Amino acid sequence: MTQEQEMAENRRKNEGGWTSAATLSRALPFIQRHAGAIIVVKFGGHAMSTPELTADFARDIVLLRQVGVQPVVVHGGGPQIGSMLSRLDIKTEFKDGLRISDMETVGVAEMVLSGAINKAIVSAINCAGGRAVGLSGRDARLITAAPKAEGLGFTGVPIATDTRVLTTLTDDGFIPVVSPISADENGDGFNINADTAAGTLAAALGASRLMLMTDVEGVMDKDKRLLTDLSRQDVQTLIDDGTAQGGMIPKLTTAMDAVAGGVEAVVILDGRRAHGLLVELFTDEGAGTLIHA
Repeated sequence: MTQEQEMAENRRKNEGGWTSAATLSRALPFIQRHAGAIIVVKFGGHAMSTPELTADFARDIVLLRQVGVQPVVVHGGGPQIGSMLSRLDIKTEFKDGLRISDMETVGVAEMVLSGAINKAIVSAINCAGGRAVGLSGRDARLITAAPKAEGLGFTGVPIATDTRVLTTLTDDGFIPVVSPISADENGDGFNINADTAAGTLAAALGASRLMLMTDVEGVMDKDKRLLTDLSRQDVQTLIDDGTAQGGMIPKLTTAMDAVAGGVEAVVILDGRRAHGLLVELFTDEGAGTLIHA
């Protein structure tokens, strides 16, 4: 490399540094706005399908904690549960985007969610410099469950919460990582949809944001165009006219319930794209679909 080429390369690197500094400076008002706020993040599906995506997510969560945000992670793991059920030759069915869970299926779901997946996320956050603690809806009666509906077996719905354990952890600088497996008043296990669990906890905690990380860009209209801003009424229309289908229905229902429960806004965003959380919270551009009252 000639001296002129070396000088040009150094200038290019310096310009990159100035660009990064400008980005950080523009993020300051957003950081100040969210400082001290509780943000519940649902992490799941293919967003956790590779070590690279999980590591990126973990760094983002640690960064949120470092700038004063209090993140609470609630995770799913539908593809991983499905894979394990297939390996064990256990057949399963879905109804309105929810898995029909018998006792055997719940046992497998608990093994996968509260075991392998929960500890993998905790380890990733700890390796990124955070202090994560893994727990499930069973722990400290965090979530009390009941059967969701006739015919869904041990697929549950939250009927009560006790978030004191989460408040204790976040107040001491820890990052809770919650598996949605919960129990009823008799201690029987129930598989609660992770979006539903995240929304219930967000409302109970008085969170300013609920971030639902999923496998699509956001909420789409009938022509597959991204809808970036929706009211509760808009969401209900999408469900009623059939635009929203399958697994998007419980996500949108969760969003409406969370907003009705006092959460300022819900964001449905693509968990397959690195750093979507930071783009949504700390830039003008945002990411995904914002749902508000």
